[in-house]
Amino acid sequence: MSSFNITHEQSSIPVTLPDGLEKATFLAFPPFQTWLSTVQRSLKLQSRTTHPFNDDPHSLRSITVQSYDLFGGSRLGFLKLKADVSNAAGENLPASVFLRGPSVAMLVILIPDDVERGSAAEDDERHVILTVQARIPAGSLEFVELPAGMVDDGGSFAGTAAKEIKEELGLELQSSELTCMSDLAQGEASAQLQDDEGLPAAMYPSAGGCDEHITIYLHERRVPREQLRDWTGKLTGLRDHGEKITLKLVKLKDLWKEGARDAKCLAAVALWEGLRREGKI
Repeated sequence: MSSFNITHEQSSIPVTLPDGLEKATFLAFPPFQTWLSTVQRSLKLQSRTTHPFNDDPHSLRSITVQSYDLFGGSRLGFLKLKADVSNAAGENLPASVFLRGPSVAMLVILIPDDVERGSAAEDDERHVILTVQARIPAGSLEFVELPAGMVDDGGSFAGTAAKEIKEELGLELQSSELTCMSDLAQGEASAQLQDDEGLPAAMYPSAGGCDEHITIYLHERRVPREQLRDWTGKLTGLRDHGEKITLKLVKLKDLWKEGARDAKCLAAVALWEGLRREGKI
């Protein structure tokens, strides 16, 4: 183990690393940088008289990295840490953190091209592509979910979504063909969020233990009806990355129950229905 102090926002914070994790690698990890900045920004808000912690504010007093995973043998991918966030009275806030960074999810809607635009039948004929794949953390070899992917360091969110759609679904499209439902849902509220805690306009599936936030995109297109029949059961994914993904086609009106175990599905349904009610999509 190794220990050192980092200075952030005029605070000196003791950090302990496990054997094998280099200081430079740890400090360069984008999810850690983002998490640290966001935590410190939120702690600053305690100075407001209206903040519930104003009377006895909390501080980030130490960070202990407990474990880590390398991708490709060299790139830091996942990080588990324990932070001490406490006040002068010794009251601690829960601060066990799994850092993995942002992700994107894609709601891809397909409509048979023989259905009349704007007709009642169009709503019934909207289909969504889901993926079925092994998710060992959930104990499943056939987990049904919305297509998704992690955002690479320096990559754009829309670009990542377009890349994942090509890799997992076999559809090639440009970033400009995607609609960011997360941004549309936040609207003017996004600016207020950035002014306060700086949280992105995204869905947090497990904010009690993980930093992951998922930006949800929409792509809708009309396709030949016979092509729809070819989707279900198609095997896709990057074989050299160990991906074995089967596609499943379901009606949009049934997505809430077909994908009921997947937070991305449920969030996408809520966003799509809400945005449609307000005439934003």
